[in-house]
Amino acid sequence: MLEAKNADRIGLLLSGGGARAAYQVGVLRAISELLPKNASNPFHIISGTSAGALNAASLACHAHRLRTGVKLLEHVWKNISSYKVYTPQSGKLLGSASIMLFASMRTKDTDVPISLLDNSPLLHLLQRVLKLDKIQRNIDRGLLDALSITTSSYNTGESVSFYQGMKGLSDWQGPHRIGRSGTISYSHLMASSALPVLFPAVKIDEQFYGDGAVRQLAPTSTPIHLGATRLLVIGVSGNRSNSPAGNTNAAAPSILQILGHILNSAFVDTLENDLEFLRDMNDVLDQLPQGVINSPKISAQKIELLEISPSKEINILAKQFYDELPKQMAKNIKPDSSSTLLSLILFEKGFCSALWKMGYEDALSKESKIRHFFRN
Repeated sequence: MLEAKNADRIGLLLSGGGARAAYQVGVLRAISELLPKNASNPFHIISGTSAGALNAASLACHAHRLRTGVKLLEHVWKNISSYKVYTPQSGKLLGSASIMLFASMRTKDTDVPISLLDNSPLLHLLQRVLKLDKIQRNIDRGLLDALSITTSSYNTGESVSFYQGMKGLSDWQGPHRIGRSGTISYSHLMASSALPVLFPAVKIDEQFYGDGAVRQLAPTSTPIHLGATRLLVIGVSGNRSNSPAGNTNAAAPSILQILGHILNSAFVDTLENDLEFLRDMNDVLDQLPQGVINSPKISAQKIELLEISPSKEINILAKQFYDELPKQMAKNIKPDSSSTLLSLILFEKGFCSALWKMGYEDALSKESKIRHFFRN
């Protein structure tokens, strides 16, 4: 790990968004090239949510050499297919989503599907490529302070960040969010990436959990609780400053459009709002005398922040690769009416490679900021 002075700790926050997480791998590839060739993991704390949790776990498993972890991610994402994440044949449920939902309200019969898609292939993929026992080994070797995986509890409504880390770290509790120590397992990864309604909830310690982006009101709080003083955030929201104008003649939204809208809000709005709050707090702290900041009465700490997010609209990019979508899914998801949902479940080579390329180029465009952030 790169040397950190005093209490200086670098954190990495990888947000969620289904197939959009391929963007993060391009960013990480660029960073690995800007750092020394044989550099170990430069992040003391790695926090992942949703599909970002899968990328986070891979980095933690290969903390001895950053480029090794990134290359594994590249191999997976550049050779991905929907068949490796979910069973496309189960997509026929999408065509009768409303029937399934109403049926689940009327009956408790086990014949009613608990999700629209079967994501068991993803579990097999994770078990094949990730050796999670390496995480504790890397923590013990001092290559990593902590890995956190954020989920959402369907039982309590809380955002729960499970973390595995070095001795001395403590659990925490805040408004609708808690941090809980434990050994990260495949169940944690499957739960964190379980897109609501689309993928089934996962049972962990007698509670059911789903996608970590849901009700995650303060994504940056997890790495900060774990000790991060510098934070690199790789988002997947798209080009929010240049969002296309809405169509005033659009038809009433379908259930799938509404589902895509809700999921997009979960993945985008909370992170952007949290980053804005963090920047505002930094500005306030800049105006305070150092003596006041160091006072025991002031618990806030300035967090150096670097955000890298897509320079282009991901939903529009997804439409360009619509033909990659398995036929069983294409029957229900149309490129114009369900582009948000499309960008979440389009786990196909062309789309994911395009996202990787965008992430790589976006990161290189911020080379000077990245070098400054890592003091390289």
